[in-house]
Amino acid sequence: MDDLPVVLGSGAIVLLASVFAVRFSIRLGLPSLLIYLGIGVAIGEAGLGVEFDNPALTQSLGLAALVMILVEGGLTTQWSAVRPGLGPGIALSVIAVPVTVAVTGAALHFALDLDWRTALLWGAVLSSTDAAAVFSVLRSAGIGRRLSGVLELESGLNDAPSYIAVVLLATNVTVDWGLPLQLLYQLGLGAVVGLALGWVGGWLLSRAALPATGLYPLAAVALCVLAFSSAQFAGASGLLATYLAGVVLGNSRLPHRSDTLSFAEGLGWLAQIGLFVLLGLFAAPERLLHAVVPGLVAGTVAVLVARPLAVVLSTMPFRVPWREQAFLSWAGLRGAVPIVLATIPLADGRAGAQLLVDAVFVIVIAFTLLQAALLTPLARVLGVAEPSQPREIEVDAAPLDELGAVLLQVRIPRRSRLHGVYLAELRVPRGASVSLVVRGGEGFTPEPTTRLQEDDQLLVVTTEAARAATERRLRAVDRAGPIAHWKGERGD
Repeated sequence: MDDLPVVLGSGAIVLLASVFAVRFSIRLGLPSLLIYLGIGVAIGEAGLGVEFDNPALTQSLGLAALVMILVEGGLTTQWSAVRPGLGPGIALSVIAVPVTVAVTGAALHFALDLDWRTALLWGAVLSSTDAAAVFSVLRSAGIGRRLSGVLELESGLNDAPSYIAVVLLATNVTVDWGLPLQLLYQLGLGAVVGLALGWVGGWLLSRAALPATGLYPLAAVALCVLAFSSAQFAGASGLLATYLAGVVLGNSRLPHRSDTLSFAEGLGWLAQIGLFVLLGLFAAPERLLHAVVPGLVAGTVAVLVARPLAVVLSTMPFRVPWREQAFLSWAGLRGAVPIVLATIPLADGRAGAQLLVDAVFVIVIAFTLLQAALLTPLARVLGVAEPSQPREIEVDAAPLDELGAVLLQVRIPRRSRLHGVYLAELRVPRGASVSLVVRGGEGFTPEPTTRLQEDDQLLVVTTEAARAATERRLRAVDRAGPIAHWKGERGD
């Protein structure tokens, strides 16, 4: 108990420093993970002298943090945003893993004289891209919906096959004809568990009358974590189940949806900060010097050879232009996931595992700096940058159980097509009405001739039966204006 104030105070200082470092990293256009890793190294043996050398604990805490990151990634994934890149995203998440394992493994077998299983293990560890690293840079790059959707889906879906590949190669499982069936079982059942729990959870939460607003975010997160545990107990992929459960829940008609997404975003940031600081604390700078050459060799092969080949093979059936293929090849950033995966063979005591962990640290630091620095200029040179992308409207729902109605709170973002639309042109379905408009901090009851503006907040009352149609109409007008129906925009 005497150490509790010191531990809590130190944790609070590290957390505050990490939070304020986010603004600094965004200004530089760099992933904040590098700053968090630096904070961990500064606290460790080479800095303040805090000793931490427990691979098993690092692996357990790392996987737990990865689950929380996937929960946040799934809940905040908008179906409308990823749908344009659905085919290439799924193909890339599936094909990139075996291509990276094979190409990187073969190159390292000959270049570093590693045995085949160890070389392939290195490739498996490097086969997963990192959502946190990718999107902290993409926010400032202004990439269009299709490319962002491809990268978002890939980074959310490829953790599962990468994890399975690492576990199989690290535990000396016999490779035979039944292995592909085992992989299909793990991924297939994981997907079924995640989709099922996401659908059931969305159905329950949309009909539950919980006594406090803050209970809805807790329930949504708990359902995603339950998907992970259920899939793992069934011998399936818990990581895939977690992400898909989050996607289904995040796109369901959740009460207090914006509160749930805000809570999940905060939880994701906390998991990222804790994970990267922990991994930085686990690293030893003196060991990293011996891993520089192997790390640079492995990273060069993975980034400049395996990644472009995987992108070409994945996107060829979808006729993706070469400019977009080039950007996708360069945007496959590595982050926390490869480091966490590298601790699996280390915790199992596999020979050479420490060199792998140190090499992955070198790869993450060196190549994230290089790729992040060139990503935005490359997007402009290739002509794939689309600055000033409009934001989707935010719709928050609160149930009115006694009336059998729902209260929708709508925020109109800048550059929305709702700007300038007369209320009469909004044409919300029968059973719904706009009861209040808040503009500049002042509220008023709108008339049919009221013209909506950017930054307006609307209060829409709708029956439960008309809720879905009302939300679709609001999203459609937000994207395409009052004649959205004639443009083929349905707001799905």
